[in-house]
Amino acid sequence: MAKGQSNRLTLQQKEGQGPVTIFHEDAQIHDKEVGNTSLTVITQLQSEYPMLTFRYRKDLSKKEINAALKKVDEYLGQTLFVDSARIKPDGGLIEVKDDNGHWRVVLVSEAKHQGKDIENIKAGKLVGKNNNQDLMAAGNAIERAYKNVNEIANFMLSERYFPYILFLEGSNFLTENVVVTRPDGRVVTLVYNDGMLNRLDRLTAANYGMPINTNAMALLLCCRRHPFILKVKAVTGMMMI
Repeated sequence: MAKGQSNRLTLQQKEGQGPVTIFHEDAQIHDKEVGNTSLTVITQLQSEYPMLTFRYRKDLSKKEINAALKKVDEYLGQTLFVDSARIKPDGGLIEVKDDNGHWRVVLVSEAKHQGKDIENIKAGKLVGKNNNQDLMAAGNAIERAYKNVNEIANFMLSERYFPYILFLEGSNFLTENVVVTRPDGRVVTLVYNDGMLNRLDRLTAANYGMPINTNAMALLLCCRRHPFILKVKAVTGMMMI
């Protein structure tokens, strides 16, 4: 890694912004809350559908994904370099056993936090290379969300629904202007469609450009309706799309 790039990443880590923002303490709390929500959802589903068998798991192996792809076409699912490779969505996976004894995905949930501009402004903290900016230019870390989206899409290639929910938090995902007052009384307006700040357009390809659910600040990547998916949305307080 070039020294200039190394210095830049060090600075970003110091400021708690850019690509490393996704790993800070707030992001970790956000991830944990999504995991807790999944446990609440499965408990509710078990209560309302006692005749069905549900399970929750934290990860999904690449071997399983490849096996699902091969059922669609023998030419697919051939490549695997690390036998233990797997994905671990923040909220894990909830599945239900169908009448044929096969497990079907009910919910996959993920949490991403990026952008601490609001917190920094409230604290009177200036950011940037020279510590003279109110806002830090957003990084591209959120694009990592596509990995798990694509993996689950591969796993469910033969299905006619896609119950993937991505919860977004942070100043890089604003859908309206936000006015924040610094400790010295100066007012700073975060403009939601500022290209330096907003990263939502890096994600909407995954939901075919459909509206983002701002009720729960979640990007719903569900393109076809399914009875259990509707219940999941009701339990988590999601608006229908």
